[in-house]
Parts: sequence; C-alpha cells; structure tokens
Amino acid sequence: MHDVQIPNGNSRVYAIGDVHGRLDLLDRAVDAIGRDIREHGPAALTVTLGDYIDRGPSSRGVLDRLAGNPFPTPHVALKGNHEALLESFLADPQTGPHWRRLGGLETLHSYDVPVRGLLFGKGYEEAAALLREAMGRHLDFVRSLKTSFSYGKYFLCHAGVRPGIALESQKDEDLLWIRDEFLHSEMDFGKIVVHGHTPVSAPEGAVKPDQYRHRRLCQRAIDVCGARGRRASLSQNLIKSRARLSKGDRARPWQFRNLTTAVRGIS
Repeated sequence: MHDVQIPNGNSRVYAIGDVHGRLDLLDRAVDAIGRDIREHGPAALTVTLGDYIDRGPSSRGVLDRLAGNPFPTPHVALKGNHEALLESFLADPQTGPHWRRLGGLETLHSYDVPVRGLLFGKGYEEAAALLREAMGRHLDFVRSLKTSFSYGKYFLCHAGVRPGIALESQKDEDLLWIRDEFLHSEMDFGKIVVHGHTPVSAPEGAVKPDQYRHRRLCQRAIDVCGARGRRASLSQNLIKSRARLSKGDRARPWQFRNLTTAVRGIS
C-alpha cells in the first residue's frame, strides 16, 4: 500500500472509475479536470481506479492516453479486475473464453487482433501472441499498475476491501474482485474507501439528499470529508473529493454515464 499525505486542506482528489474502453468519456473527464484546475488551482491529484479496457470500443486508445498521463495533475493509476483478466489471458490463453464473456473481444479488436475464430472457441494461443506483440508499451503500463493507494484519509482501490483485515494487509484478490462482503459491511474501515467495480443507481450514505437531483450533484463533489456515515456511494465517472466545497456547483450530465465510482466512509 502506498501512502501520500495531503499537503493542505485545499488539496483535491479526482477519482475516475471504470472507463471500459470509452476514450470519449475519458477525454471529457480530462477536460473537466483541466477546467477545475484553472478555477481552483493545481494542488490536486488524479487517481484512476482500474478497468480501463474491455466492453467499450477504444481500449487501446484509453491505455495509450493513460500511459502518458493526460491529466493536468500527478496521476496514480490503479489496476482493475479486467486488467488482471488481460494478464491472465496473456499468461494462459486457455482463460480466453472467460475473458471473452466479460468483454475481452472488444479489447482484442481494438488492437486489430482477429476475433472471428474465438467466437467458435478457436485460436486463443495465436490471439494472445498477437495481442502481446501489439500492446508494446501499453503492456508495460498494465504491469506497472498498483492495486491500492492511500492518500491521507482516503484509501483508493478498484473493488473494495475485506472487512476485518487491516488496509495495509488487504489481498490483491479482494482489492480487485470483492463485492457483497464489502458492500454490505457496516464496519469502520479506518479511512474513506474510494472504489469502482460495482455499479450503483443512486448516491448512498454520506451524500446528502439535497445534493442529488436526477443523477446530478448540486455541489462540486460529495462531501466525504464531513461524512459521518460508514458508506457513501454513487454511480458516476468523476468524483472530485474536496476538503471544502462551493455550494451551487453542478456536475455536467455527461459525468454520470458509463463509468462507475463509489466512496465508502468512516464513522
């Protein structure tokens, strides 16, 4: 687990959840962060929470953008379970049918790897070899991804944490895959856990009712710093976690499509 102290009370964390091959939405998020930086200053950090590939049409483009840090802030890139599936496929192409069912064909197609034979359960070895060659530095980027990141009072990961286990002792399997045991837990996790992986239909917990209007937040970000509930979650592609919030700011409607991020708090 990597830990960085927030330098002052005005620092911001921009957390971006599951991109899943949507380069268009990633670029919009980059632009939105740039506008916010110009308005509020550069004391900020961007953390992407994994699942950059699969399902969407531009996995290759997403990895290319993230590998070069497109954000106007320092960037910490975390691993998601779909990057783990990719690595498993390259190590053992026999896992291909499982990855295919979870969106792997779209990733292969984005790298111009023929997928017709895979639809009939053939050619996984060849596809893995072609993908490994085509990915180049993108594969180096995937292999460099961390599974968690601790930033002041925040613990960021892809899926969540296993209750009852210290944050510094969490296993990669849980950080990448866990669902119900974490989502249904009422434990105090010690830090605010910022995660993606599991879609939610509406904010929960620490997001105040008057902040939510038809999938729109009335403040610039959820007020996680003042949260007293153990959990708060919302389904959106960009959360800007601020120590201080300006009332009346609105998120754009596009910020609530496709990508999923959630925040779980401390009591």
